[in-house]
Amino acid sequence: MADTDKQAAKEKRAIRAFDIRTIIGALLGIYGVILVLMGIFASDSDLKGGDGSSTNLFTGIVLLVVSAFFLTWVRLRPLLVPEGDDDAADAHIE
Repeated sequence: MADTDKQAAKEKRAIRAFDIRTIIGALLGIYGVILVLMGIFASDSDLKGGDGSSTNLFTGIVLLVVSAFFLTWVRLRPLLVPEGDDDAADAHIE
């Protein structure tokens, strides 16, 4: 039974680079880092408009958590594509 699992794994390959979850996770992570930095280095005049708390900092932390969720999701549940589908898809396009 283990041989059939290994053979099935060889016939399928994981695609992670162009998975939409990877792109979303990376973008949210970039924006989260920017907002965290803006929240940390905010001046007192930036905080006068609200209740005195740093909204950028809290929003950046939430974005980083959501980004980590997306990137973990991609790692734990990758998209598996059968090995032979690339040739069939190329022939269908032509």
